[in-house]
Amino acid sequence: MTGLSVSLSHRFAGFTLDVAFDVPPGVTALFGRSGSGKTTVVNAVAGLLRPDRGRIVAGGTVMLDTASRTFLPPHRRRVGYVFQDARLFAHLTVRQNLLYGRWFAPRQQGRPQDAGFDRIVALLDIGPLLDRRPGTLSGGEKQRVAIGRAILSHPHILLLDEPLAALDDARKAEILPYLERLRDDSRLPILYVSHAMSEVARLATSVILLHEGRVTAAGPATRVLSDPAAAMGFGLREMGAILTARVAAQEDDDLTRLDSSAGPLWLPRIAASPGDQLRLRILAQDVMLATVRPSGLSALNILPASVLDLHMDEGRGGGRGDGAGTIVRLQAGQDILLARITRRSATALGLAPGTPVFAVLKAVAVAQENVGSPAQDIGGPAL
Repeated sequence: MTGLSVSLSHRFAGFTLDVAFDVPPGVTALFGRSGSGKTTVVNAVAGLLRPDRGRIVAGGTVMLDTASRTFLPPHRRRVGYVFQDARLFAHLTVRQNLLYGRWFAPRQQGRPQDAGFDRIVALLDIGPLLDRRPGTLSGGEKQRVAIGRAILSHPHILLLDEPLAALDDARKAEILPYLERLRDDSRLPILYVSHAMSEVARLATSVILLHEGRVTAAGPATRVLSDPAAAMGFGLREMGAILTARVAAQEDDDLTRLDSSAGPLWLPRIAASPGDQLRLRILAQDVMLATVRPSGLSALNILPASVLDLHMDEGRGGGRGDGAGTIVRLQAGQDILLARITRRSATALGLAPGTPVFAVLKAVAVAQENVGSPAQDIGGPAL
């Protein structure tokens, strides 16, 4: 299954959207602050907005080409769209809601019409819900059913427009593992709209950063999220890097020991088994630096690294000292880490490209919401 190619230009009063990007298999996060144009883009892909100019191709099908006056209506685009609210049919059971999505799936030669139903039900763990009506479901259960209904329409691409925004933290924690499973078990391109960096860092295989209707950064998530040049788009407090680690042991004092390419890490107990791979988001503001290995610290995690480069914060005023900082990009084993320290500290430590340092991280600094499963190689059977 091929991905999605988007090129759009559309003018509103006081705002112009002008973007071009490709969405490969996996989860591509469309990230930006409110008003950056995220929902406008997905509405154009779904056919709910007819842009002034553009071309959209998904699964080899030209859905929009203003040059040739091609415009497929929404019901012919084979796009699965999941909104912030599940929008299930209240008078139908979960099974009937799912079958409604399947009703739109094109019949394929030699493929039973029920093919994929049981797999999606198992993937999203909604078998016990099949005979219930939406009014009896939690918010997370409703969203899982909405996602299943969208997938069963056999779309070329799945659009998720802030699907967790209306959920509380407990319901978000409930549904995130299912989104990870969907990402890893499908070759379906997924365009995931969010302004929550924790979701993006946990789920995305690639990231497109929007600012005022323009693409300011795009590429693999591990590269874009660790790019200091993107700091202003993400917000300095959200700057961080992603590294992968393997669970080595569950220790008696309720800590989990992880093996990373940079060395061992200890975090508060994680619900995982030895051998499991995890994806960790390490915030730049939680990393301290030392030029000699420190001792007598309460911090358990001390990783040897070397400085790749330094980037000065741009002062923004407001009395918050935003212009007094330095983002230091580090090579730690095979992974990239970021540390945000003051310029005074960078000068006092004599930091420069190539300087050997130790990155210090408190065990409790990595919140559970920043721990997830790493994206697997995309290449399994399509759903």
